[in-house]
Amino acid sequence: MSPAPTSRLSAEERRERVLEAATRAFGRSGYAATSTDAVAKEAGVSQPYVVRIFGTKLELFLEVVDRATRRVRDTFVEVVESGEVHVDDDDGLGPLGDAYARLVLADRPVMQVMMHGFMASAEPAVGQLARRRMGEIHDVVMRTGCTTDQAREFIAQGMLLNVMLAIGAPEHLDESPAIEALTICAFGPLLDAVVDNRDDEGRTG
Repeated sequence: MSPAPTSRLSAEERRERVLEAATRAFGRSGYAATSTDAVAKEAGVSQPYVVRIFGTKLELFLEVVDRATRRVRDTFVEVVESGEVHVDDDDGLGPLGDAYARLVLADRPVMQVMMHGFMASAEPAVGQLARRRMGEIHDVVMRTGCTTDQAREFIAQGMLLNVMLAIGAPEHLDESPAIEALTICAFGPLLDAVVDNRDDEGRTG
């Protein structure tokens, strides 16, 4: 289906469309391999229009990574402020983990862009943003009253989920017993939801 004519959209709506398209494009191919022309084609606009709004490819990538990682941080803030997390319970940081899982299942490009942002951190501006946002996320997790060990384990588990999703492990369990075992270990009860979500994407894509 062709995108609606951009002339019918407000400037803010057109800007949002480009950001969403850039998130998908950078999420698929990363920073180095994605051009502003590829983003423009994804958004259904001209390449000069993308440059006019965002400037350089780096400036566009920074905004996309900032937006994606900010969503993760803000999701955690919302859960912590809701009072759902009780670190002394058996579930511990479970509500935070559930919220993160729901986020990346509903919008996998968020996770993909975040990972590409980490990988592009040799670019000074990207690295500075990635470090700042990871620090903010750690601070939010620590606001639950958890120990540093609990925070480390929680963040490490989130990174493991990112890696398993990035390599498509849930969709390729039959490739080897080893990858199946690791995927089941990583996702636990969430695995069925991951696979079901991917199947739904395939049917509607």
